[in-house]
Amino acid sequence: MSDQSRGARGLLRPAPHPVPLARLLPGQSGVPADAGAPDLDQVQVSGVTLDSRIVAPGDLYVALPGARVHGADFAAGAVAAGAVAVLTDPTGAERATVPPGVPVLVVDDPRQAMAALAAEVYGRPAEALRGFAVTGTNGKTTTTHFLAAALHRLGLSVGTIGTIGFRLDDQPLVGPRTTVTTPESVDLQGLLGLMVERGADAVAMEVSSHALALHRADGVRFDVAGFTNLGRDHLEFHHTMANYFEAKAQLFTPEHCARAAIVVDDEWGVRLARRLAERGDVPFRTVSWDNHPVPGGRPPVDYRVTNVDGSWIEVRTPTAEWRFECALPGDFNVRNAVLALAMIDLANLDSSDARLDAATAAEAFAELAVPGRMQPVRLGAGAPRAFVDFAHTPQAVDAVLSAFATERRAGARVIAVLGAGGDRDPSKRRPMGAIAAATADVLVVTDDNPRTEDPAAIRAEVIAGAGETAVEPGTTGERAEVVDGGDRRQAITAALRLAGPDDIVAVLGKGHEQGQESNGTTVPFDDATVLAEAWAGLAAGATGQQEQMTSGEERR
Repeated sequence: MSDQSRGARGLLRPAPHPVPLARLLPGQSGVPADAGAPDLDQVQVSGVTLDSRIVAPGDLYVALPGARVHGADFAAGAVAAGAVAVLTDPTGAERATVPPGVPVLVVDDPRQAMAALAAEVYGRPAEALRGFAVTGTNGKTTTTHFLAAALHRLGLSVGTIGTIGFRLDDQPLVGPRTTVTTPESVDLQGLLGLMVERGADAVAMEVSSHALALHRADGVRFDVAGFTNLGRDHLEFHHTMANYFEAKAQLFTPEHCARAAIVVDDEWGVRLARRLAERGDVPFRTVSWDNHPVPGGRPPVDYRVTNVDGSWIEVRTPTAEWRFECALPGDFNVRNAVLALAMIDLANLDSSDARLDAATAAEAFAELAVPGRMQPVRLGAGAPRAFVDFAHTPQAVDAVLSAFATERRAGARVIAVLGAGGDRDPSKRRPMGAIAAATADVLVVTDDNPRTEDPAAIRAEVIAGAGETAVEPGTTGERAEVVDGGDRRQAITAALRLAGPDDIVAVLGKGHEQGQESNGTTVPFDDATVLAEAWAGLAAGATGQQEQMTSGEERR
């Protein structure tokens, strides 16, 4: 990637095309036209940032209030680094110290205002892209990858934005902040602008509940938005499931999408579909694999899974029958794949682009792999089957471990390695333990990302939940053996030591992550790599023991 396409300091934004500050003000999210400087036509803005550490010359610096400090406290440094104006709230305006002649724009909600301003500065890039957005508790990353693979199969250049990172086709886009599911609105607009500059036709992105609550997706109207499901997560931020749902539901408004596809296999999907039907302002279609009841019953289903035979999936749509192969196992991935195809099919309803053929797009799913999502880790001869997955909610743990039900019925044991993150919703820890104990044969409880919490205390909560589980009809009839595995490397090694060659080891919670966070420090840690290293160590030890036994027999 060239320095020009990356922008200053590796920023993910297009080459600068300065815009007069005066042009940004009238009618833009309540920003007043009389911003206190008489020569706003002469102030040229070429970028927008809210991080004073990565200001580039020509930037509009957005000073937001924070939990401990206010961004306005860093305004002087931002101007010294090249910022040509400051956008902030009334409190920030009182605290900001900038040289005379530097405009300070004051609005009640700068976070909301900055999205529209950034879109204007970067040339309204979302309007040049076919946009596909996915939200839900589980399945966002996988569905986004299904979308990207399918669109690429149709000949489109596709950008992806989400938990695993940012990419344009097969090239990663790495900038200062690439670890959040949905970037801040100013970063998102710059990233979309860079994708357009580099020839992207479409973008498939995850939109988190945090992003919707914090206006990160403002200024983007997607062709199609998709809803996967809703389960217990992020309640440390939203506090209640009702609030969590309302945050997600913001995506399904005319401001944010032209059409919608909704999986109606849980009560929240049903609720969303009924809301859209009552409002009538966003056309939508529903997706379902009708294999269990939903409270209140489903609305009419448009894309119905009619048969699953191994890796082959059959779907009845409003206009056709689809049959395709999907490499990713699990009932939840059936729904993710069909949701992605439904979204592409919906985008084709009001398009003259013959490339958007969902049946052809599905050909991409036969060999699709997603890092950290039901990712197989091949350990070699004599090893158990091993998988890594990002499952870190009760719903996701249930979905992943239930995917091995056929193997369990055939006699394989499932050994789950599971922890819970610190400084996150603590109320999900016991349910995670309970579900894992009901759907695995052995549960090795370990550390996830403890952050600032005591790892042993977190493990104790998960273990307590495992002890509370009730054995349900249809299970093996026994609660899993539960082991406190201690730190994560030790736990993975313990799980492999317990497993036979016909068993399955599922390491859950961190998925694609490359580090483990504890007490303000992140150390390198990749579950797939540690699995391979641990098995190699066990295999080497077993070989050494066998050699010693053979040598001893020869001496005798």
